[in-house]
Formats: sequence, C-alpha cells, structure tokens
Amino acid sequence: MSRKSVKFLIPVLSIISALAVSSLIIFMAGRDPVMIFQKMFRGTFGSSYGTGQVVFRMTTLILVALAVAIPFQVRLFNIGAEGQLQMGAFAAAMTGTMLPASVPSSVAIPLCIITAMMAGALWAMVAGVLKVRFGVNEVIATIMLNFIAQGITGYLLTWHFALPSTVHTAPITAAAVIPVFDTVTGWFARSPANLSILLAVGAALLLQVILFQSRFGYEMRAAGLQPEAARFGGINAQMHTLTALGVGGAAAGLGAANIVLGYKHYYEAGMTGGIGFTGIAVALLAGAHPLWILLSALFFGVLEYGGLTVNAYIPKDIFMIIEAITIILVIAFSAVGRQLPQQ
Repeated sequence: MSRKSVKFLIPVLSIISALAVSSLIIFMAGRDPVMIFQKMFRGTFGSSYGTGQVVFRMTTLILVALAVAIPFQVRLFNIGAEGQLQMGAFAAAMTGTMLPASVPSSVAIPLCIITAMMAGALWAMVAGVLKVRFGVNEVIATIMLNFIAQGITGYLLTWHFALPSTVHTAPITAAAVIPVFDTVTGWFARSPANLSILLAVGAALLLQVILFQSRFGYEMRAAGLQPEAARFGGINAQMHTLTALGVGGAAAGLGAANIVLGYKHYYEAGMTGGIGFTGIAVALLAGAHPLWILLSALFFGVLEYGGLTVNAYIPKDIFMIIEAITIILVIAFSAVGRQLPQQ
C-alpha cells in the first residue's frame, strides 16, 4: 500500500471507527443510534439556520487548525492557537472600538483584520524566539502563553475596557462589521454565518499553494523533515521556525474576523470557548494539510452543532466523545501505518 493511500485511509477509518464506537455508547444509553444520527442530520442540514451554524463554527475552526498545521510542517507543535486567537480577538475589538465613525468599511475592516493577525503572529513568535534563542520546547511555551494571554486580556477587559456592569468591551464601529450572509444574499437565515468564511477558505488555499507549490514552502517542509540536511543545503531552519509560528499565529488571529467582526461585534470574556484546542483536533484529523482542514473543520462543525440539536434526546457530551475518539484513532492508525511496508 502506498504512503498516499495510507494517509487517505487514516482519517476515513478513524471517523468510521469513532462513529461505530459512539453508536455503541448511544445504544448503551438507551437510545437508537440510527434515530439520533438522523435527527442530528436533519437538525443540522434540514434548515438554512442549522447549515449557517455549521458554516459559522467551521470558519474559526479552519483558521485555528491552520495555526497548528503550518508550524507542524517544521515539526513544531503549536498548542497556543487559543491564546493567539484571544489576543487577535481583543486587538480587533479594540481597534474597531477606537476607529472613528467616519472611517469607511473598506478601511475599517482590513485594519481590524490586520491588527488581529499581527497580534496573533507576535504572540506566537514569542514562543518562536524562546525556541530559537533558548531552546525552550514550543509545546510548553505555547501552553504557558495561553494562560498569559488569558490573564492579559482578562485584566485589560475587567479593569480598563469593559462597559459598566458587563463583561465585554464597547461595540466596534459599524464600518468594521463583516456582513452576515442573511443580509447580503439571504442565505443561512438568522444564523451568524458571515462573509469571513471566504477569508478562511482563501487562507487555506493560499497556504496550500505556498506549502506545496513554492520554493519557500519546499524549504519549510525540508527544514522540518531533515533539519540537518536542510541546514547543510543552506536552508535557514531557525528562520523557518519563526516564520511558521508567525504565520500560524496570524491565521489564529484572523479567527477574530469571524467571532468579533462578523458575530459579537465586541470582545467578551470567554468568547473563544476553547475553540483553539479543538483546532488541534481538526488539524490532526486533516494530517496538517491545508485543503483537508476544510473537510475536517466541516466534520467537527457538524458534530459541535449537531450535538446541540439532539440534546433533548442524549447529552451533547457524547459528541465530544466522538471528537476525542476520532483523534485517538488518528494517532493510533498513524502509528500502525508507519509500521506497514511502503510500496
């Protein structure tokens, strides 16, 4: 079996196996698995609102998964997408709040997006500098930076920028709001799905081209696969370490376009809701491949919203179990695949 075939089969087998195990759990809970999955499918795709909810959820998932996938190309495990998203969301909200009402949307929206991406990139590159300069493990550094980001945004929100008697900042200027599909096209009625999905898909496609169709992407992947050989060939592995983390952090920061500019229109305590950690699962299921991340994010988006649609019949926590089992199986099948003889 070829290596490409193994890479394709691993996520497919993982999803099928996870659904089988979850069906057994649902059956043991006294419910009919077929009925539960049918209701979940109808509740999710049987209405434009449900479909819009999936689109909304997968938008941020794509971006935080890219934050994990790009550093993974140089064999770095970025656990800090949650903190990078928080910093980006706070930066976007504060930029949108401080902009005067006279600024047009053509300026306000890009400015907020750029600010969010810069905040996410700079936060990720802190871990990069610690890695390159002092040899600090990026897993430890990014995990700790998540807590620091939470502390910084929490302090600034609580003591300086929250509106009285609230846990959120002032609303961003109307010019910085990214329109929802319902307003522009009539699609996904009453759902929070907004045009930032185009940014997420565009980012995935752009990074796909950069990684696999450019010299820079080739050097980045070479630095990850064989750092010593790459260094001998004149490739600056340290530069690619910083770049990969910076690009990943920028992708996570771009998630603010969906949750701040397109949905909440302000920064709120706890608004990221751990989605940065779910992004790790999305990236692992996709094999850290930008194009596969689109499908992986769709799968997790369906699970997240689908669990809510059948919550009256069975706890939505079961669908969290599906997510966890899927990733465990991805890791297990990947280990088995590495042991198989390659043709």
